[in-house]
Parts: sequence; structure tokens; C-alpha cells
Amino acid sequence: MTISTWPAGWSHGWDGPWYRVRTDAFEVSFALDDEKDIDLICNIDVFVRLRDGSSWSATIFTLAEVGRLMDRWSETGEAQDGRYFWCSDGLIVREPGLRAMTEVIVGLVESEEFSQVFQRTDS
Repeated sequence: MTISTWPAGWSHGWDGPWYRVRTDAFEVSFALDDEKDIDLICNIDVFVRLRDGSSWSATIFTLAEVGRLMDRWSETGEAQDGRYFWCSDGLIVREPGLRAMTEVIVGLVESEEFSQVFQRTDS
């Protein structure tokens, strides 16, 4: 397993079936198999709890993973033979890995775009 260099002030690690990352603004929980290399993850469900206690979710894909899925669908016939990609709670990022994905979430929170991208899961 590759070990990422994480920013100072972030705590991260396994918590049962979850890989959790805590920053000053939120905690993000990644649902993944502990045999996966966290630096190579390219398609994952994430759950975020903001500092205000609100809960949010999204599925994060890399651009390469979207291409791979569309190529596969062109052979299976899904999504009109892979001619489109759609996901109601999807976020597409350029780089793989949990650290890179967390950095995008940090940017979304800081730019106040987070609530436009993630789906709120509490009332």
C-alpha cells in the first residue's frame, strides 16, 4: 500500500470498514475495502459531516474512471452504448486517491460550493 503525505493538522486512518479523514472543517468517511491502495482509489462513495453537524454524501470518480466506465458500457450496451455518463450525486476529480479527493472537498467547503455538489442526507 502506498503511503500519502498528508497535510499537517489532518488526522486519518481506518475506523472499522471506513477510512476517515478529519480536518478543521469536516470529517469525511470513505467506504472501501482495506486491501485497496488509498492512493489509487478512482471511484468511491463518501460521507461528510461538516463542523455544523450536517451530513452529506457523494460518489467521487476520477476523469479516467468515467472514461473506463463509458468504454465498458460501449461493449455492454449500458448508457446508450457508453455515449453518456450520468450520476445524481457524482463529483468528477482529476487525480485518484483519498488525499487528492479530500483536498477537493476542502476547496469546495472553502469556496462555499460544497452544498451545490454534495447531497444533504439529514433534514
